[in-house]
Amino acid sequence: MSTDMDKHSSQMEKIPFTEMETFGVIGICGVVGNLVARVLMDHGQRVMGTDIHSAKNCPFLYTLKDYNSQIYLNEHPEIFFNSSTYIIPPPSLPKTSNLFQKIKDSPAQLLDVEKLLQQIHPNKPVICVTGTNGKTTTTTLLKHFCYSAGLKPTEHGFRTLQGNIDYIPPLQCRLKGDIAVVETGTEGNTGDLKFILDRCYPSCGVITNINPDHLNNGHDFRHYSLIKGELLEKLRGETVVVNGDDPAIWGLISHINYQGKVITFGVDHEVQGESKKECWCGEEITLKETLSGVGYYHCQCGLKRPTPDYLATAIQGNSFLLQTSQEKIKMEMGITGLHNVYNALGAIAVAHEILKIPLEEIKNYLPTFKGVPGRLEYIHQDENRDLIVDYGHNPSGVETVLRELNKTYNKIAVVITISSESGKSGDNEIMERTLANADFIIPASYYSRLAAESYISSGKIILTTEEPEKFREGTLGATEEQVVRGLEKGLECDADALICIGEAAVKYKEKIKIFINSQK
Repeated sequence: MSTDMDKHSSQMEKIPFTEMETFGVIGICGVVGNLVARVLMDHGQRVMGTDIHSAKNCPFLYTLKDYNSQIYLNEHPEIFFNSSTYIIPPPSLPKTSNLFQKIKDSPAQLLDVEKLLQQIHPNKPVICVTGTNGKTTTTTLLKHFCYSAGLKPTEHGFRTLQGNIDYIPPLQCRLKGDIAVVETGTEGNTGDLKFILDRCYPSCGVITNINPDHLNNGHDFRHYSLIKGELLEKLRGETVVVNGDDPAIWGLISHINYQGKVITFGVDHEVQGESKKECWCGEEITLKETLSGVGYYHCQCGLKRPTPDYLATAIQGNSFLLQTSQEKIKMEMGITGLHNVYNALGAIAVAHEILKIPLEEIKNYLPTFKGVPGRLEYIHQDENRDLIVDYGHNPSGVETVLRELNKTYNKIAVVITISSESGKSGDNEIMERTLANADFIIPASYYSRLAAESYISSGKIILTTEEPEKFREGTLGATEEQVVRGLEKGLECDADALICIGEAAVKYKEKIKIFINSQK
């Protein structure tokens, strides 16, 4: 299949190493070491791996089962150092450590991950997907289109890892495959996205939306938007697919004077609410929302919603009429929700414009995509209620999910397992948006409990018997015990849908299933 990105393949370098050399990878049980080993073997190189962890404590060992490599666990044996032509340590290994000194004293040549990435380029088109919400579904759906069309996208293969930051996307796009479709996230800091993009060599990008949900370190919304704008900076002269219903994105394109092809997508849908969003001119735009953070807008500075190149109209349930400048075609999805219409539009635009897959073929592929685990995932249904888990972990994500559920259910109970990345302000905003869209709220995490204290008088807050202990681990907001205690209270509510929301809800969904079965 010919694509607009074939021209990039000829620019990629071939690995300059010889076949008789051996690459020793330290930290084979870690994410980076594991990927480095697979990248090398996918390029025909001989690899030895080592790690101080045992097989029992080597979480990603299953990714190596189809590879032929020598792996030493529980230690770093002398044969590893003496038999390696090159040794690649993990980037986190201190240069003052004894292990680093041992590498320097060995006969092998030290090769760091950065140097390896310079010598092995992606030999395929690379599409990078970023945004505040919808990245995972858009990325996974686009890969589904690729598989359906006979293209093999690269997969990092980590079952329990999102894998959208640091070295993971750059290494993933160097694995074996016809195309790389990689999700690219940030920690909310300048240069986060640039770090990934500089090492991925993307030829196309997607921005799903930009909402003020991941702000930290005292940064303002425009600062956060510029971080997402690093994708536009990298792809000058190339093609970007963006949500035209988002004034933050459309204004950013003008603000940085993006030079390249812009393809927009959006929906024609009834207004669900009204909010304010900061414009690049400094004024606040009144946004007539179709979805949280996106919709119809027109700022006094002249910024206004463009006519989408890929427009969804006549949206009913999981179907919509797709309208482009060339044709109209009815689409049926295997997933539901207006937010998934947006996700589908982004993936369809890339598949059609960049990969040149005909819309009639995409129409056939779309219904067979059944969603991403942890995104509006139904884990139990009976005559009393449906039990759902969702990864939503920021204000707009939570609001979007609950608005969609309100279209189907009469009464909703929500177990919040979130600790917001934005701190207290984010926790409070999540609580406020949940109050506006739910009938019963059980704050299961420590920080959601703090946020709930100001809203006890609402009559919607239901507290667990014991106050949750303070806990936060990265973006994980609650412990397994806190999730189960929250679920226990949620089951007491007179609701026809109970949704456990947040990373912890998804992480412990198997424990939730066990608990539900124990109640029968």
